[in-house]
Amino acid sequence: MSRKIRIGALISGGGTNLQAIIDSCESGKIDGEMVFVGTDNPSAAGLKRAETHRIPSFIVDYADIIRTVNHHPDQAKIPSDFDMDELLQKQSVFPGKDNPEKVKKFLISRVVAESGLLEKMKGFDFDLIVLAGFLRNLTPYFIDRVNTDRGLPKIMNIHPALLPAFPGKDGYGDTFRYGCKVGGCTVHFIDYGEDSGPIIGQKTFPIEPGDTLDSIKKKGLEKEWELYPECIQLYAENRLHVERAIFSVGNGRTYQRSIVTIRE
Repeated sequence: MSRKIRIGALISGGGTNLQAIIDSCESGKIDGEMVFVGTDNPSAAGLKRAETHRIPSFIVDYADIIRTVNHHPDQAKIPSDFDMDELLQKQSVFPGKDNPEKVKKFLISRVVAESGLLEKMKGFDFDLIVLAGFLRNLTPYFIDRVNTDRGLPKIMNIHPALLPAFPGKDGYGDTFRYGCKVGGCTVHFIDYGEDSGPIIGQKTFPIEPGDTLDSIKKKGLEKEWELYPECIQLYAENRLHVERAIFSVGNGRTYQRSIVTIRE
C-alpha cells in the first residue's frame, strides 16, 4: 500500500531530473510531494523550477565554504560533533589520499557545508532525499545523520551509466568512449563509496553505429526521466528493502554486499 511521501531534492545545475520528479508528483505517478529543493550552487538553474512550482528552496554555497577552509581555516564553522578519525575510517571518496593536509581540508570543507545543509533541512519534515544532479560527494557525516534505519536508506541517486561500470561524473562519456553497444542509467541508494550503493533499478538503450556523445546523452536522459520516478514510487509503496547478501564465488569463497530487494 502506497503512502504520500515527503521528498527533498539536492541539485547543482539545471534540474531536469528534478522536473521529472515534480511532474510525476503532480500527475500522481509518484505518491509524494516535493517539500524542498537545496543546492550547493547559487546559480543553479533548477532553483527556478522550484520557484515556478512554489517549492521552498535554499542554498549552501560550497565554493565559498571551500575557499574559507583553504584560505581562512580559523573562520570555518566546524560542527562540534565532527570526528576526523571516524570519517577517515569510513570515507572512501576523497582527492589526494597521499596528501594528509589536502585530505584534512577536503573533509573539513565538506563537513562544514554538510552541517549547513542539515541545518537548512531541519525546517522540513521529509521521508526521502533525491540527488538530482547534485555534483558533490556526500561524507559519512551527512549520510549517517540522514540514514537512521539500516534497512531503508533515505538518500537516493541517479547515475548516467549501468553501474558498477563507469562510476564518477562522466558516465555517458565513459560509456561512449569505451565503445559499448548498450548504455543506460542506474538509480541506487547512497553509501560511503563513489556510486557504489545498492542498486534499485536500471534502464538500458541501444548504442547504434551513428550515435554521438550528444545522442547518447539524449537517449540516457529520456530513460532517467522514466526510471527515477518509478524507483521513488517503489519507495513510496514501501516495497524497497536493503539487506546483506552472501554469494558463493567457488572454491569455498564468498562475497558479501548490500542489495535491494523489491517486495511484491
